[in-house]
Amino acid sequence: MNHYFTSDPGKKPNRKNINFRFLGALETFISDDGVFSKDTLDFGSRTLLETVINRDLKGSLLDLGCGLGYMGILLKKQFPDLEVTMVDINETAVQLAEENSALHHQNNTCICSDGISELDMKFDNIVFNPPIRTGKDNIYRLFRESVQHLNEGGCLYIVIRRQQGAESAVRYLSEMAKVEVIEKKNGYWILSVCS
Repeated sequence: MNHYFTSDPGKKPNRKNINFRFLGALETFISDDGVFSKDTLDFGSRTLLETVINRDLKGSLLDLGCGLGYMGILLKKQFPDLEVTMVDINETAVQLAEENSALHHQNNTCICSDGISELDMKFDNIVFNPPIRTGKDNIYRLFRESVQHLNEGGCLYIVIRRQQGAESAVRYLSEMAKVEVIEKKNGYWILSVCS
């Protein structure tokens, strides 16, 4: 059985347009089966976006586990000078991130990869809504890779539910960098992890 956090190159396309409001604006994205949050912007990602938009984001941004590209694209709309890279293990998600970047007149870099250990670049900002169902070992591997790929003074922003391990994630990440809980909303925690 395939999941949104796996690659399925043989999947037949079933593209559709989805619409939702974000910060008062009507947003349109192209979606498909087999990707995370295929029907609308999920609550966790929305909470992360609404929190991070209050930061002064500059330089480069990585949308890790980008899905169809919600976070990278919506953040670039708010901060047009950001250099956005989007990464996902799911080939369909990466194709959608490319299509949605074009739809929103953005020239983002979209890469199919299991995490970022193979990428020869560092970032000023990383946003991450971790695929919890892949298990703690995988999530913590992605946390480590993210911290290792931050530029000096860079920050990783994570959304994680309290009941899905937010407190233990804070303890783990505190061993590598400075961690703050910068928002709590309906059981979702937004963490900033800064180098």
